[in-house]
Amino acid sequence: MRKHLGILGILLAVGVTASLFGDNFLTGYNLQNLTQRTALFSILALGAGLVIATGGIDLSIGSVVCLAGIAVPWLLVERGWPPWAVIPAVLAGSALIGLCHGLLVTRLRLQPFLVTLCGLLLYRGIARWMTGDQSQGFQGEFDAVRSIALARFPTGLESYRVPATVIPLAVLAAAIGLFLHRTVWGRWLLATGRSEPAARYSGIPTANLVTAAYVACSLIAGLGGMLFIFDIGSAQPSDFGNFYELYAIAAAVLGGCSLRGGEVSVTGIVLGAATLQVLRTAIILLGLGSQLEFAVIGAVLLAGVAADELVRRLQARRAGRT
Repeated sequence: MRKHLGILGILLAVGVTASLFGDNFLTGYNLQNLTQRTALFSILALGAGLVIATGGIDLSIGSVVCLAGIAVPWLLVERGWPPWAVIPAVLAGSALIGLCHGLLVTRLRLQPFLVTLCGLLLYRGIARWMTGDQSQGFQGEFDAVRSIALARFPTGLESYRVPATVIPLAVLAAAIGLFLHRTVWGRWLLATGRSEPAARYSGIPTANLVTAAYVACSLIAGLGGMLFIFDIGSAQPSDFGNFYELYAIAAAVLGGCSLRGGEVSVTGIVLGAATLQVLRTAIILLGLGSQLEFAVIGAVLLAGVAADELVRRLQARRAGRT
Protein backbone atom coordinates (compact mmCIF):
# COMPACT_ATOMS: atom_id res chain seq x y z
CA MET A 1 0.00 0.00 0.00
CA ARG A 2 2.84 2.41 0.80
CA LYS A 3 4.39 1.78 -2.60
CA HIS A 4 1.03 2.51 -4.22
CA LEU A 5 0.73 5.79 -2.34
CA GLY A 6 4.25 6.76 -3.39
CA ILE A 7 3.75 6.15 -7.10
CA LEU A 8 0.29 7.73 -6.94
CA GLY A 9 1.85 10.82 -5.37
CA ILE A 10 4.42 11.01 -8.18
CA LEU A 11 1.67 10.61 -10.79
CA LEU A 12 -0.41 13.41 -9.25
CA ALA A 13 2.61 15.70 -8.87
CA VAL A 14 3.63 15.29 -12.51
CA GLY A 15 0.03 15.71 -13.66
CA VAL A 16 -0.47 18.90 -11.66
CA THR A 17 2.83 20.34 -12.93
CA ALA A 18 1.93 19.52 -16.54
CA SER A 19 -1.55 21.04 -16.18
CA LEU A 20 -0.19 24.26 -14.65
CA PHE A 21 2.71 24.88 -17.02
CA GLY A 22 1.72 22.98 -20.15
CA ASP A 23 -1.00 23.90 -22.60
CA ASN A 24 -3.84 21.50 -23.44
CA PHE A 25 -2.92 18.87 -20.84
CA LEU A 26 -6.40 18.73 -19.34
CA THR A 27 -8.24 18.73 -22.66
CA GLY A 28 -10.50 15.77 -23.36
CA TYR A 29 -8.51 14.82 -26.46
CA ASN A 30 -5.19 14.67 -24.58
CA LEU A 31 -6.67 12.75 -21.64
CA GLN A 32 -8.24 10.29 -24.07
CA ASN A 33 -4.87 9.70 -25.73
CA LEU A 34 -3.25 9.31 -22.31
CA THR A 35 -5.80 6.68 -21.36
CA GLN A 36 -5.22 4.82 -24.61
CA ARG A 37 -1.43 4.81 -24.27
CA THR A 38 -1.58 3.90 -20.60
CA ALA A 39 -3.87 0.95 -21.32
CA LEU A 40 -1.64 -0.37 -24.11
CA PHE A 41 1.61 -0.10 -22.16
CA SER A 42 0.00 -1.41 -18.98
CA ILE A 43 -0.85 -4.60 -20.86
CA LEU A 44 2.80 -5.06 -21.84
CA ALA A 45 3.97 -4.20 -18.32
CA LEU A 46 1.68 -6.82 -16.77
CA GLY A 47 3.34 -9.49 -18.91
CA ALA A 48 6.78 -8.21 -17.95
CA GLY A 49 5.74 -8.25 -14.29
CA LEU A 50 5.00 -11.98 -14.41
CA VAL A 51 8.52 -12.75 -15.62
CA ILE A 52 10.09 -10.33 -13.15
CA ALA A 53 8.14 -12.06 -10.37
CA THR A 54 10.14 -15.23 -11.10
CA GLY A 55 13.42 -13.34 -10.88
CA GLY A 56 13.87 -13.25 -14.66
CA ILE A 57 13.59 -10.58 -17.33
CA ASP A 58 12.30 -10.39 -20.90
CA LEU A 59 14.08 -7.99 -23.24
CA SER A 60 12.28 -9.26 -26.34
CA ILE A 61 8.87 -7.71 -25.59
CA GLY A 62 9.28 -4.89 -28.10
CA SER A 63 10.36 -7.25 -30.87
CA VAL A 64 7.46 -9.62 -30.15
CA VAL A 65 5.14 -6.61 -30.36
CA CYS A 66 6.70 -5.78 -33.72
CA LEU A 67 6.49 -9.31 -35.12
CA ALA A 68 2.92 -9.94 -33.92
CA GLY A 69 1.69 -6.49 -34.90
CA ILE A 70 3.27 -6.56 -38.36
CA ALA A 71 2.05 -10.13 -38.95
CA VAL A 72 -1.63 -9.12 -38.64
CA PRO A 73 -1.86 -6.79 -41.69
CA TRP A 74 0.74 -8.88 -43.54
CA LEU A 75 -1.37 -12.04 -43.24
CA LEU A 76 -4.62 -10.20 -43.96
CA VAL A 77 -3.51 -8.09 -46.91
CA GLU A 78 -0.49 -9.81 -48.40
CA ARG A 79 -1.45 -13.44 -47.77
CA GLY A 80 -5.22 -13.15 -47.89
CA TRP A 81 -5.92 -14.96 -44.64
CA PRO A 82 -9.41 -14.54 -43.14
CA PRO A 83 -9.59 -12.40 -39.98
CA TRP A 84 -10.91 -15.31 -37.88
CA ALA A 85 -7.71 -17.27 -38.59
CA VAL A 86 -5.17 -14.46 -38.23
CA ILE A 87 -5.70 -13.54 -34.58
CA PRO A 88 -5.49 -17.12 -33.19
CA ALA A 89 -2.43 -17.82 -35.37
CA VAL A 90 -0.61 -14.70 -34.16
CA LEU A 91 -1.43 -15.42 -30.52
CA ALA A 92 -0.33 -19.04 -30.89
CA GLY A 93 2.94 -17.93 -32.47
CA SER A 94 3.52 -15.47 -29.63
CA ALA A 95 2.90 -18.19 -27.04
CA LEU A 96 5.35 -20.47 -28.88
CA ILE A 97 8.02 -17.79 -28.61
CA GLY A 98 7.49 -17.64 -24.85
CA LEU A 99 7.64 -21.44 -24.64
CA CYS A 100 11.04 -21.42 -26.37
CA HIS A 101 12.28 -18.77 -23.93
CA GLY A 102 11.05 -20.73 -20.94
CA LEU A 103 12.59 -24.01 -22.07
CA LEU A 104 15.94 -22.40 -22.82
CA VAL A 105 15.97 -20.80 -19.37
CA THR A 106 14.75 -23.81 -17.37
CA ARG A 107 16.11 -26.79 -19.32
CA LEU A 108 19.38 -25.48 -20.71
CA ARG A 109 19.91 -23.15 -17.75
CA LEU A 110 20.71 -20.18 -19.99
CA GLN A 111 20.55 -16.70 -18.53
CA PRO A 112 17.18 -14.96 -19.20
CA PHE A 113 19.04 -11.78 -20.14
CA LEU A 114 20.98 -13.56 -22.89
CA VAL A 115 18.01 -15.59 -24.18
CA THR A 116 15.66 -12.64 -24.51
CA LEU A 117 18.38 -10.33 -25.82
CA CYS A 118 18.90 -12.77 -28.68
CA GLY A 119 15.14 -12.85 -29.12
CA LEU A 120 15.08 -9.06 -29.36
CA LEU A 121 17.33 -9.25 -32.41
CA LEU A 122 15.85 -12.43 -33.89
CA TYR A 123 12.14 -11.50 -33.99
CA ARG A 124 12.67 -8.03 -35.40
CA GLY A 125 14.93 -9.51 -38.05
CA ILE A 126 12.21 -12.02 -38.98
CA ALA A 127 9.64 -9.23 -39.20
CA ARG A 128 11.85 -7.18 -41.50
CA TRP A 129 12.71 -10.19 -43.66
CA MET A 130 9.16 -11.48 -44.20
CA THR A 131 7.85 -8.02 -45.12
CA GLY A 132 10.86 -6.99 -47.21
CA ASP A 133 11.34 -4.16 -44.68
CA GLN A 134 8.23 -2.51 -46.11
CA SER A 135 5.57 -0.72 -44.11
CA GLN A 136 2.50 -2.84 -43.40
CA GLY A 137 -1.02 -1.49 -42.87
CA PHE A 138 -4.71 -2.13 -43.32
CA GLN A 139 -6.72 -1.44 -46.44
CA GLY A 140 -10.28 -0.13 -46.53
CA GLU A 141 -11.98 -3.51 -46.51
CA PHE A 142 -10.35 -4.35 -43.18
CA ASP A 143 -11.55 -1.26 -41.32
CA ALA A 144 -14.08 -3.44 -39.51
CA VAL A 145 -11.21 -5.38 -37.95
CA ARG A 146 -9.68 -2.19 -36.57
CA SER A 147 -12.98 -0.76 -35.39
CA ILE A 148 -13.05 -3.19 -32.44
CA ALA A 149 -9.89 -1.69 -30.95
CA LEU A 150 -10.69 1.89 -32.01
CA ALA A 151 -14.10 2.01 -30.32
CA ARG A 152 -14.70 4.81 -27.81
CA PHE A 153 -17.33 4.85 -25.08
CA PRO A 154 -18.99 8.17 -24.14
CA THR A 155 -18.63 9.37 -20.56
CA GLY A 156 -20.80 12.47 -20.59
CA LEU A 157 -17.72 14.70 -20.65
CA GLU A 158 -17.15 16.80 -23.73
CA SER A 159 -14.50 15.42 -26.12
CA TYR A 160 -13.47 12.62 -23.73
CA ARG A 161 -14.38 9.01 -24.39
CA VAL A 162 -12.99 5.90 -22.80
CA PRO A 163 -10.94 3.81 -25.29
CA ALA A 164 -11.97 0.21 -25.84
CA THR A 165 -8.45 -0.97 -24.91
CA VAL A 166 -9.39 -0.36 -21.26
CA ILE A 167 -11.54 -3.51 -21.45
CA PRO A 168 -8.75 -6.02 -22.21
CA LEU A 169 -6.57 -4.24 -19.64
CA ALA A 170 -9.23 -4.60 -16.94
CA VAL A 171 -9.83 -8.26 -17.78
CA LEU A 172 -6.12 -9.05 -17.88
CA ALA A 173 -5.35 -7.16 -14.66
CA ALA A 174 -8.19 -8.89 -12.82
CA ALA A 175 -7.13 -12.32 -14.10
CA ILE A 176 -3.47 -11.81 -13.13
CA GLY A 177 -4.41 -10.38 -9.74
CA LEU A 178 -6.66 -13.33 -8.96
CA PHE A 179 -4.03 -15.79 -10.18
CA LEU A 180 -1.24 -14.31 -8.06
CA HIS A 181 -3.15 -13.77 -4.84
CA ARG A 182 -6.04 -16.23 -4.90
CA THR A 183 -4.56 -19.43 -6.34
CA VAL A 184 -1.92 -21.82 -5.10
CA TRP A 185 -0.13 -21.58 -8.45
CA GLY A 186 0.22 -17.83 -8.01
CA ARG A 187 1.65 -18.25 -4.51
CA TRP A 188 4.04 -20.86 -5.85
CA LEU A 189 5.15 -18.46 -8.59
CA LEU A 190 5.97 -15.76 -6.03
CA ALA A 191 7.74 -18.32 -3.85
CA THR A 192 9.83 -19.36 -6.84
CA GLY A 193 10.88 -15.75 -7.34
CA ARG A 194 11.86 -15.32 -3.70
CA SER A 195 14.03 -18.44 -3.60
CA GLU A 196 14.00 -20.90 -6.48
CA PRO A 197 16.08 -23.59 -4.71
CA ALA A 198 13.93 -23.45 -1.58
CA ALA A 199 10.74 -23.63 -3.64
CA ARG A 200 12.09 -26.56 -5.66
CA TYR A 201 13.10 -28.49 -2.55
CA SER A 202 9.59 -27.88 -1.17
CA GLY A 203 8.12 -29.79 -4.09
CA ILE A 204 7.02 -26.79 -6.18
CA PRO A 205 7.33 -27.36 -9.97
CA THR A 206 9.51 -24.30 -10.41
CA ALA A 207 10.58 -25.09 -13.99
CA ASN A 208 6.98 -25.35 -15.17
CA LEU A 209 6.02 -22.11 -13.43
CA VAL A 210 8.96 -20.16 -14.88
CA THR A 211 8.18 -21.51 -18.36
CA ALA A 212 4.51 -20.57 -17.95
CA ALA A 213 5.55 -17.02 -16.96
CA TYR A 214 7.56 -16.60 -20.18
CA VAL A 215 4.71 -18.05 -22.24
CA ALA A 216 2.26 -15.62 -20.63
CA CYS A 217 4.62 -12.66 -21.16
CA SER A 218 5.08 -13.35 -24.88
CA LEU A 219 1.38 -14.10 -25.34
CA ILE A 220 0.48 -10.78 -23.72
CA ALA A 221 3.11 -9.02 -25.85
CA GLY A 222 1.52 -10.55 -28.96
CA LEU A 223 -1.88 -9.29 -27.84
CA GLY A 224 -0.37 -5.88 -27.22
CA GLY A 225 1.22 -5.88 -30.68
CA MET A 226 -2.17 -6.48 -32.30
CA LEU A 227 -3.77 -3.71 -30.26
CA PHE A 228 -0.96 -1.31 -31.15
CA ILE A 229 -1.25 -2.01 -34.89
CA PHE A 230 -5.03 -1.65 -34.71
CA ASP A 231 -4.50 1.71 -33.03
CA ILE A 232 -1.95 3.23 -35.41
CA GLY A 233 -3.13 1.52 -38.63
CA SER A 234 0.27 0.92 -40.21
CA ALA A 235 3.87 0.48 -39.06
CA GLN A 236 7.41 0.07 -40.30
CA PRO A 237 9.07 -3.14 -39.04
CA SER A 238 12.39 -1.39 -38.56
CA ASP A 239 11.12 0.82 -35.73
CA PHE A 240 7.71 -0.47 -34.62
CA GLY A 241 7.92 -1.52 -30.97
CA ASN A 242 11.40 -0.09 -30.43
CA PHE A 243 12.18 0.25 -26.69
CA TYR A 244 8.71 -0.94 -25.69
CA GLU A 245 10.39 -3.48 -23.43
CA LEU A 246 11.96 -0.60 -21.54
CA TYR A 247 8.57 1.02 -20.99
CA ALA A 248 7.19 -2.30 -19.76
CA ILE A 249 10.10 -3.07 -17.41
CA ALA A 250 10.25 0.51 -16.12
CA ALA A 251 6.51 0.51 -15.39
CA ALA A 252 6.79 -2.80 -13.53
CA VAL A 253 9.78 -1.66 -11.46
CA LEU A 254 8.22 1.72 -10.77
CA GLY A 255 5.03 -0.07 -9.73
CA GLY A 256 6.74 -2.10 -7.02
CA CYS A 257 8.01 -5.25 -8.76
CA SER A 258 11.32 -6.34 -7.32
CA LEU A 259 13.95 -7.26 -9.90
CA ARG A 260 15.04 -10.00 -7.51
CA GLY A 261 11.65 -11.63 -7.90
CA GLY A 262 8.91 -12.59 -5.50
CA GLU A 263 7.10 -9.23 -5.47
CA VAL A 264 4.53 -7.95 -7.94
CA SER A 265 1.59 -5.55 -7.76
CA VAL A 266 -0.99 -5.33 -10.52
CA THR A 267 -2.27 -1.96 -9.28
CA GLY A 268 1.27 -0.65 -8.98
CA ILE A 269 2.13 -1.74 -12.52
CA VAL A 270 -0.84 0.16 -13.97
CA LEU A 271 0.06 3.23 -11.92
CA GLY A 272 3.67 2.93 -13.07
CA ALA A 273 2.63 2.77 -16.73
CA ALA A 274 0.34 5.78 -16.24
CA THR A 275 3.16 7.73 -14.58
CA LEU A 276 5.53 7.08 -17.48
CA GLN A 277 2.94 8.19 -20.03
CA VAL A 278 2.11 11.34 -18.07
CA LEU A 279 5.84 12.08 -17.79
CA ARG A 280 6.23 11.59 -21.53
CA THR A 281 3.34 13.92 -22.28
CA ALA A 282 4.55 16.50 -19.76
CA ILE A 283 8.01 16.56 -21.35
CA ILE A 284 6.47 17.34 -24.73
CA LEU A 285 3.94 19.91 -23.48
CA LEU A 286 6.54 21.72 -21.38
CA GLY A 287 8.75 22.11 -24.44
CA LEU A 288 11.65 20.10 -23.05
CA GLY A 289 12.04 18.10 -26.25
CA SER A 290 11.04 14.52 -26.98
CA GLN A 291 14.73 13.55 -26.93
CA LEU A 292 14.59 13.73 -23.13
CA GLU A 293 12.02 10.93 -23.01
CA PHE A 294 14.50 8.05 -22.88
CA ALA A 295 16.62 9.89 -20.32
CA VAL A 296 13.55 10.00 -18.07
CA ILE A 297 12.94 6.25 -18.56
CA GLY A 298 16.57 5.51 -17.73
CA ALA A 299 16.37 7.67 -14.61
CA VAL A 300 13.18 5.90 -13.54
CA LEU A 301 14.77 2.48 -13.97
CA LEU A 302 17.87 3.55 -12.04
CA ALA A 303 15.76 5.03 -9.24
CA GLY A 304 13.66 1.87 -9.05
CA VAL A 305 16.70 -0.42 -8.82
CA ALA A 306 18.34 1.85 -6.23
CA ALA A 307 15.16 1.96 -4.13
CA ASP A 308 14.83 -1.82 -4.32
CA GLU A 309 18.40 -2.25 -3.05
CA LEU A 310 17.93 0.26 -0.22
CA VAL A 311 14.71 -1.43 0.89
CA ARG A 312 16.43 -4.83 0.86
CA ARG A 313 19.29 -3.55 3.00
CA LEU A 314 16.89 -1.90 5.44
CA GLN A 315 14.88 -5.10 5.79
CA ALA A 316 18.07 -7.12 6.32
CA ARG A 317 19.18 -4.75 9.10
CA ARG A 318 15.81 -4.96 10.83
CA ALA A 319 15.85 -8.75 10.57
CA GLY A 320 19.36 -8.80 12.08
CA ARG A 321 18.31 -6.65 15.02
CA THR A 322 15.29 -8.85 15.63
